[in-house]
Amino acid sequence: MDFSIIIQARMGSTRLPSKTMMKIKNKSLLDYVYNQVSHSKNISKIVIATTTLSEDDIIVNYANSKNILVFRGDSENVLDRFYQCAKKFHLKNIVRITADNPLIDPIIIDSCIEEFNKKDYDYVSNTISKKNDTWQYDLNGFPYGMAVESFSLTSLEKAWKNAKLKSEKEHVTPYIIKNQNSFHLGFIKNKENFSNMRLTVDHIEDFELIKSIIENIPRNKFFKMSDIIEYLKNNNSILESNSKFIFNEGYLKSLQHE
Repeated sequence: MDFSIIIQARMGSTRLPSKTMMKIKNKSLLDYVYNQVSHSKNISKIVIATTTLSEDDIIVNYANSKNILVFRGDSENVLDRFYQCAKKFHLKNIVRITADNPLIDPIIIDSCIEEFNKKDYDYVSNTISKKNDTWQYDLNGFPYGMAVESFSLTSLEKAWKNAKLKSEKEHVTPYIIKNQNSFHLGFIKNKENFSNMRLTVDHIEDFELIKSIIENIPRNKFFKMSDIIEYLKNNNSILESNSKFIFNEGYLKSLQHE
């Protein structure tokens, strides 16, 4: 099956403004995200989806300078942004990656796609699991910051047409996960549990941890999750520096506002 990546990126983070273009070793976090996903073996296109806000011109300029496909859409309704982006670039199957996960491992992306191709799935991720016949968010043993969601355009369109709640529009896939009877869902799980490790960037403490990893681990072509885990195991004080922050902060905040 033909898969394409949409990288969700914007400058207007409330917790860490302009984080997308913050630099480590003269490269922006967005640069690291793009490099990581470009090593996926099962991807035909990569598109950066940002907003129409003027503050995101810098992201568009970055994409243009690197000859990366870029799309501008609604700043609040990210579900609509993804759907319109997928339609414009004729994407049949999509992998959603967010720019606040700069060390996303392409091996995980490929694993999700491989699982998706095994059955007639509508959605496969490493961030959900099924308990008591109900799908729920779960890190599945992966560090927080290794999130991969793969889904078909058909599923995205169904969510786009039917989603009503603000939280369902701000975060792209909640409608799919909540309506399990309308979609065939699947997941992948890590062999060991490293869900105590936080590799996403929402706070300055997160950024400093990522900076430490990038400055101390040889990248080769890309950063591997296994190498990152080994580094953090040997540097426990760094690992503890951002451990106070919770999983899925942004989505939980959206739910509180409803």
